[in-house]
Amino acid sequence: MPDTINMLDKILADTKRVGGVEASVIASRDGLLMASNIPSSSRAETFAAMSATMLGAAETATTELGKGIPDRVIVESEHGKLIATGAGPKALLIVLTDPNAGLGLILVELEKAAEKIKKIV
Repeated sequence: MPDTINMLDKILADTKRVGGVEASVIASRDGLLMASNIPSSSRAETFAAMSATMLGAAETATTELGKGIPDRVIVESEHGKLIATGAGPKALLIVLTDPNAGLGLILVELEKAAEKIKKIV
């Protein structure tokens, strides 16, 4: 298990090196925190739980409408962007970016990181 945690922590550290990413977490599909790279660790569990709830609600809504499961959910505000994406059947990868971050490179790197997480978890 410690090796798994170290591998997940490395993925989050690599993700945080992408320009504009301020914080990142890996959570189970039901919102339990698995790993975090977030400045305020006391908020990491709430961040993971609420993001998982949001992605789950989006998946339910789009499935009910016959549009399939979404690849990701992006929430934008004047203070930043939150991106939640699936990382296999058991995990989620969630990042918080600065408000001016370009999404192109971030989304590409998140997809790569999600594939790595999928193989680990």
